[in-house]
Parts: sequence; C-alpha cells; structure tokens
Amino acid sequence: MYRLYAKVKDPAFRIGRKIMNKDLIFLIPFVYLSLKVRLQYFYFLASPGQSFPQSDDSKWYIQYAYTLIAEKRIGLHMNDLMYMGYNVLLALLLAVFKDPVTVVFIQAVVAGLSVILVYQISRMLFNRLTAVIASYLYCYHTWGITLWSMYVLADSFFISLLLLCVYLLLKCRESDKKFYKIAFAASALLLAVFKPTGLLAVAFILLYIVIGMRKAMLVKVVKKVWVPLASCAALAVAAGLILLLSGKLDPLIASVQLNVKMVLYNIYAKGWIYDSASPFDHPFKPDYDIDIMNSLAVSFIVNNWDHVSVLYAKRMIAFLGRWVWQTDLTSIRGIVSFAENMLPTILFITGIVVSMTNELFRKASIIWLMVLAVFLFCIVFFIDGMYRYKAPAIPFITIGAAYGADRVIRGVLFVARSGVRLWGAIRRRGHASYSSGMPPISGK
Repeated sequence: MYRLYAKVKDPAFRIGRKIMNKDLIFLIPFVYLSLKVRLQYFYFLASPGQSFPQSDDSKWYIQYAYTLIAEKRIGLHMNDLMYMGYNVLLALLLAVFKDPVTVVFIQAVVAGLSVILVYQISRMLFNRLTAVIASYLYCYHTWGITLWSMYVLADSFFISLLLLCVYLLLKCRESDKKFYKIAFAASALLLAVFKPTGLLAVAFILLYIVIGMRKAMLVKVVKKVWVPLASCAALAVAAGLILLLSGKLDPLIASVQLNVKMVLYNIYAKGWIYDSASPFDHPFKPDYDIDIMNSLAVSFIVNNWDHVSVLYAKRMIAFLGRWVWQTDLTSIRGIVSFAENMLPTILFITGIVVSMTNELFRKASIIWLMVLAVFLFCIVFFIDGMYRYKAPAIPFITIGAAYGADRVIRGVLFVARSGVRLWGAIRRRGHASYSSGMPPISGK
C-alpha cells in the first residue's frame, strides 16, 4: 500500500498520468506521421526534375492576390466576394513570403497538423479507438488531402478551416468559455466567405446547432435573440436594397448570372457528370425556353427535369469515385477490387446505423451533415474530374468510417469472447459430468 501511495505522490507518475489523460501519447506519433507524408511529397515535387502542379485556377488566384496587394481593393464580382477569405489570406502570405512555393509548404504543414483536429473531433464525438483509427486513416489513406495541399488553391486551407470550425463548435458544447464561442463565430464567418462551399457548410452547422437543442432551450434562445437577429436582418435587407438600387450590386448580380448560365449551358445541357466530357455522361437535347418565373435557371431545371434527374442520379454514384465506372463483378479479381473500394462507404454507413441504435446520432450528426453539404454541392453543380470539390468531405468520411471500423472490431471481439466463454462453460460442464460418473456431454 505504501509503495502504491508513493507512486501516486511521485511527480513523474503524475506527469505520466496527465500526459495519458490528454492523449498526447497518441497524438505525437500521428502528428509526426501526418507531417512526414505531406512533407515527403512536397520535397519530392521540389526536387530537381520535378515541379509543383498548377491549374488555371491557381494562376488566377496568384494573379488576383498580387493585384490585391498592389491595389488594396476588393472587387464586387462573384469571385471577389465568395472567395474573399482565401484571396485575402493568399495576398497576406505572398506579401510576407513572396514565393508561392512557400505558400504550398505552409499548406502542407497545416494539412499535416490537421490530424490533431481529426483526432480531437473523433475523441469528443466517439472514443479513443475511433480517434486512433481516424488519425491513422488520415495519415495514410487520404491522398486527396495531400494532393490538394500541393496546389495554390483554396481547397487545402478550406479543409483545415472546416475541421477547425467543427472542433470549436464541439468545444462550445462542452465548455461555457466565451473564448470558444468567439473563436467559433469568427471561424464560421471566415468559412462563409472562404469559398462557396463554405456557405452551405455554415448552413448545415447552424442546422446541427438547432438539432442539438431541446425544444424548451430553442424557444428560450429564440425569445432572447430574435430582436437582435430581426434588427440585423432588417439592416441587411435595407443595405442590400440601397446597394441594389444604386447599382453597386450590378457586377455581383451579372457575374452570378453568367456563372449560373455557364454551368447550365456548358455542363447540364451537355449531360456532363464531371467538368468535362466522359463516356458515362447523359447526353440529351435540352429545352432552352425561359418560360417559368422569367428565370433561366428555374426554367431549365423544370423543363428538363427528367434528364436532370438522371444526371443527378449518375452524380450520386460518381461521388463514390471514378472506380464505380470500372466495376467488374464477373471475375474474382473484380469482386475483390469492388469490395476494397466499397469498404470505406460500408464502414461509413455502418457508423451511421450503429450511431442511430446507441443514441449517438444526434451528437455525431455534424459528421454526416458536413459530408451531406459537400455531397449536395457536388450533385447540384458538378463533380470535377479530379474530385477536388469532394475533398472537404474526406476528413469527415474518414471519421465516420473509423467509427464504423471501431464498431466492427468491438463486435468481432465480443463474438470471440462470447465464443470462448461458451466453449469454456461446455468444457467445464463436461468435466463435471465425467467426474460424477455421468457420461460426458459432447461439445457438438
């Protein structure tokens, strides 16, 4: 007893328990592995004979950032406002570091460190085993995270910001500290103006907050804040009307209309699943009449609803990955490949079903809602050929699949332990019968 008491009082013992309680013993190796994976690829691309990938969007972002540095003025077009968060961040980074390669390095480091957020979100919503599995998967089975951190694009920082916003949201649920509430509000506001997907993500985050409230609490909150909210809404509407009537919003409205028309006439009208033609598209002869509410978008969707429905259905399937189009169920190799590719989806669905049965669904629904937000964005607009627009869902799919794997592992262990106990009971019963002179009971 004295020795046990001495251990408890020993500073080294208490420090060790503190480290274990904070999960640092698990986080440190995962941070190392995550950084190692991302930075290895960075230094490979930085080596002689290699180069960092670029896209037309990358060139636009870099040019726009330099213009923003020089003119210090944000325009009123759609890309100016809906990507304002990333444009300003990129301009600040280029103003400080000058070199886009340094920006890529920072993206790789931030993407690597985001494993901390994956671990903490998994730990808060589920348990340590899920957090460990999710962190491992994030390190070694999220190629999209690594790939897009090598491009000067909004996607890499957006993924990390989305994880941070969800983490702060969960901290607000656990703690009454004002710091978390202010930090969450700031991250959500930045998320909304970082890129268009952020608006949808923030809407689903607000839905999660409403879902998590009891009816009495929701009524109480509405009564408390409806006056300030109504006042802010009225001011926003008044400001919008003033800007609209003065013509200040004309560039924004014109650019939004142009982009909608481009998506409808260049993507929808051609029956494209992706942002370019593929053998899996749904070509049809579109009806271009603008005869409903004088709206190009509403008219096109309604007049071509049957073909648009088929297009959406194909995009739902395509969201899983390009491998769905190469599925071969006529050979053993094809069946094995299909099973391997479907495993993350099966585990993800398993996690949803189990969370419904053990009353975790409401608490953990933020995971499914974030995936749903990205899913809807890809279905309504398009899934780009490299699945860049799906990338923000990857960490949350990973967490959901990790929880499904957790439940499968625990289920297998439970069945194994139950089998061992049953076999032991049968053996003991048979031995007791034999000792008493009775015929031994067969274990069959």
